[in-house]
Amino acid sequence: MRIARRSFLVGTGAALMAPRLCLAGVGAPIDSPMLAAKVAAGELPPLSERLPRSPRLIEVAAMGREPGRHGGTMRMLMGDQRDIRMMTIYGYTRLVVYDEKLELAPDLLESYEVEKGRVFTLRLRPGHRWSDGHPFTAEDFRYWWEDVANNKRLSPGGPPQAMVISGRPCRFEILDELTLRYSWDEPNPVFLPALAGTQPLYIAMPAHYLKQFHERYADKAVLAEKVRTVRVRDWGSLHERFSRQYRPENPDLPTLDPWRNTTPIPAERFSFVRNPYFHRVDENGRQLPYVDEVTLTIGGSALIPAKTAAGDSDLQARYLAFADYTFLKDAAKRMNFQVHLWKRAEGASFALMPNLNAIDPVWRDLNRDVRYRRALSLAINRRDINRVIFFGLAKESGNTALPESPLHDAALAQLYMTPDLAEANRLLDEIGLARRDREGIRLFPEGRRLEFTIETAGASTDETDILDLIKQDFIAIGIKIHPRSSQLDVFRRRILSGQTIMSGWTGMDNALVAAEMEPDALAPTSPAQFNWPRWGQYFESGGREGEAPDLPEVKELVALYKAWRHSATHQERREIWRKMLKINAEQLFTIGVVNATLQPVVVAKALRNVPDHGLYSFEPGAFFGRYMPDTFWFEGA
Repeated sequence: MRIARRSFLVGTGAALMAPRLCLAGVGAPIDSPMLAAKVAAGELPPLSERLPRSPRLIEVAAMGREPGRHGGTMRMLMGDQRDIRMMTIYGYTRLVVYDEKLELAPDLLESYEVEKGRVFTLRLRPGHRWSDGHPFTAEDFRYWWEDVANNKRLSPGGPPQAMVISGRPCRFEILDELTLRYSWDEPNPVFLPALAGTQPLYIAMPAHYLKQFHERYADKAVLAEKVRTVRVRDWGSLHERFSRQYRPENPDLPTLDPWRNTTPIPAERFSFVRNPYFHRVDENGRQLPYVDEVTLTIGGSALIPAKTAAGDSDLQARYLAFADYTFLKDAAKRMNFQVHLWKRAEGASFALMPNLNAIDPVWRDLNRDVRYRRALSLAINRRDINRVIFFGLAKESGNTALPESPLHDAALAQLYMTPDLAEANRLLDEIGLARRDREGIRLFPEGRRLEFTIETAGASTDETDILDLIKQDFIAIGIKIHPRSSQLDVFRRRILSGQTIMSGWTGMDNALVAAEMEPDALAPTSPAQFNWPRWGQYFESGGREGEAPDLPEVKELVALYKAWRHSATHQERREIWRKMLKINAEQLFTIGVVNATLQPVVVAKALRNVPDHGLYSFEPGAFFGRYMPDTFWFEGA
């Protein structure tokens, strides 16, 4: 751990004084009427003193939307109280964010600079404050780095991976109360994307609040009493419970998000109210968010489509599926909402995952033969699947970048995607599988039939329906499959142990890729990758578990991924991405079936600025996050 400080005095300096707003071409700041009584009573400063000196200006009209008005409560339905993390996701407030061009841009930060891909200078907005009014300064970053990330009790594994390059953590410097510097001896292309992630790397915490739970700062007797009262093991458990930023269960924890939770757990209804110190304003000077309150009502996930149809939600996509669309569309005729269809942004909404680490050596060798994988792909009639399951509204494509991605290659998306039974049969014959039994099922040289189970986690009926169609396609080339679903934990364990020959799952979680995003989905980097789980386990564990890859193309992917992790320029990263996408498309390590399937999005008719068409994805879109729900507003509020 290396920390440097340069003349830093917390709580002093012009930056912490009442800010002088810098909003060129923007009128006087406009506050929400919701807060007027508190301002009048002196419980809150006026808005001009609550905003940073240079707020982030959101030009709503330039986004093709209407500047709005304050007011209203936006209702949403969730299936579990852990879903309160969706407010952190939807709010998408980060030090840096992905903009509409999938490029990184400052958000909480006023600016940042990168030198040689390894030195990052971050500048905070003067006068920016946490939701409780306390200044947001370099001390909050120092606290996280020194007292959390490098504290053995709170971070027994040391700092997060994004802060460590070649086994060495960053050098952290405080240049002044609003300027931080993180530097490494080698380039670190992971750092900024980690800050912008949907589940971000938090490198700052409200130190003024959390010190009461830290053994370094709190009175020992007082801290021990808190541990007893909360009934946790020790001070570390206490700190962990009250410091969660991603899942905001603690109403007292200050936040920088648009809305802050006011409801302790457990609860059936959570209320998130506007953050009076939020740092964004529109072109009229109106502080965002427009909506004053968001409520999350918790209930069984299976009931959410019906409750949504009954008008119980103003904005709903979670727990809705394409199969609910016609039901919701019919209900919309009688209720005050409309139903949009957004495009889902996985690389493949459904893909076959040949387990290249299957424990059976015969099936393992066959799965590793690219001719076999290509034959399977060429046998699938994707057009029929699209028409029967998705009414022709999906896209027949391999598991690769979507057209909306700057890395999209139309040729790669269609490689081995057009049905060609003659070529599929020729490839299987070439492998040595020409002999068939009386039913026409191909035989291995030792006599076993090419008959196996494709396992799924039973996440949707679409999976079963797709596999029923694929089953007929495979019969045509002499292969017999048996779809089978199981509980998710069992499903994962069987794949990792090599018992599963092939599985059905989604493709790349994020197909809205850009050169600055980590290409970890294209190489074996995790045991959660169902096509090569043991190789991913080997990489993730640093060789302590799993198996080392022995296919040349997979070794090349690992080398390219490592090269990306050490890249310094955009051009280097773009070229690496292109090579990795090409190898994956040619080798068909995952066999995509369709992508760009549709996600129903239910929107109250009075709720403005929600796009009719959008891309629905966890990364990098944060579902609604990239469309800025803080700019949604209610007509007539």
